[in-house]
Amino acid sequence: MTPGYDAPPLGDTAAYSGRVSRDSTALFTDQYELTMLSAALADGSAHRRCSFEVFARRLPDGRRYGVVGGTARLIAALSNFRFGEPELAIVSRFLDEATVAWLRDYRFSGDIDGYREGDFYFPGSPILSVRGTFAECVLLETLSLSILNHDSAIASAAARMVSAADGRPMIEMGSRRTHEESAVAASRAAYLAGFTATSNLEAVRRHGVPGAGTSAHAFTLLHTTPDGPDEAAAFRAQVAALGVGTTLLVDTYDITDGVKTAVEVAGPELGGVRIDSGDLGVLARQVRRQLDDLGATGTKIVVSGDLDEYAIAALRAEPVDVYGVGTSVVVGSGAPTAGMVYKLVEVDGIPVEKRSSNKASRGGTKRALRFARDTGTLVEEVVYSAHSDAPGSAGLEAQELLVPLVRGGETVCDTTTLEDSRSLLAAGLVSLPWEGLKLSHGEPAIPVRFAEPESRRAP
Repeated sequence: MTPGYDAPPLGDTAAYSGRVSRDSTALFTDQYELTMLSAALADGSAHRRCSFEVFARRLPDGRRYGVVGGTARLIAALSNFRFGEPELAIVSRFLDEATVAWLRDYRFSGDIDGYREGDFYFPGSPILSVRGTFAECVLLETLSLSILNHDSAIASAAARMVSAADGRPMIEMGSRRTHEESAVAASRAAYLAGFTATSNLEAVRRHGVPGAGTSAHAFTLLHTTPDGPDEAAAFRAQVAALGVGTTLLVDTYDITDGVKTAVEVAGPELGGVRIDSGDLGVLARQVRRQLDDLGATGTKIVVSGDLDEYAIAALRAEPVDVYGVGTSVVVGSGAPTAGMVYKLVEVDGIPVEKRSSNKASRGGTKRALRFARDTGTLVEEVVYSAHSDAPGSAGLEAQELLVPLVRGGETVCDTTTLEDSRSLLAAGLVSLPWEGLKLSHGEPAIPVRFAEPESRRAP
């Protein structure tokens, strides 16, 4: 078992909760959070009641929507945000004794609301609202952003791939293209977005994501003798170990010979063949014809090899049954971060906002509603002051987007599972206007409108 983890049993799809990680997460932060804390404790401002919000000013180039991911992982990490002696030994190198003493007893005692995992977000959506004293809230900036930015970027890219696949199964197989811990989080985020399975066994153990995988080219190459390659021997060994329902990799040498040999070895009940290189569309058509001619009409075709949402969409008309996606999904398909920020928006009930060019923020604690027609199609998102009444629905169906996550420092009892989040996103993708699913550049799928508080409106 990986040090520091007490994971759910294999196949358990329960929500990732605060029971998992036993290690402190307190040093998953930037030093300036702690130096700000020290200064605020010294001048007495540390205890002012504050509200911070997480939002994205814009979506990555070419994206029409974003998907919230990582909320459950963040709440789990928050439960372990504690400064033990090993952590205090690090921060005491640059902090005064009074601040170190304060950190020794640190426990977040505030409130957190957030969008549900698997829900959409758009530019300006208040994805997370963190409220408490300045001291306890400011420390959570880096932890919040590192988790939400990563997981939301992966989930957003993966959702585009799932839409492009149009209902066909998707396997996440990108562990070798990213950091070992990022790989686990990416597997979870991809599964949340609708991927069917992962090759990463730590994600299977830790998050209950279904696992998948058979063999690589190395296994076929292993069965080389002084007389030359013996692809049939490799296939026989795999079938003997995994049964005829396995998927055989047929393009190590000549793909036509590989398909012929695969069916000869496994018979027409062979589960699948995988193609990992070349012109996948042309090869899929060729392989489908060959399999059908050999009587293997039920054998599935799995394709992999540098796939992204555009390549998947281009293969939609081809006889492809399953997609295996690696590098593109674990790096967010060109957008490895969601670009979210964590900003102070209210101090002792007073709205505060940043006015820097191109980095402005909107002051005041906010709530958000999303409006839909009676057909379920989304129309717009409205962000309004948490101190004002919710705006009217004008005959549309309204949904409150922020839900309680933490109250008084304690995680709110919540039965939401990873499967629930998958279902939420799957239903959400159906509710987007059709243009919101396009892979081309364009405006966000729905607009975000900011309702001005009564006090700001002109008489």
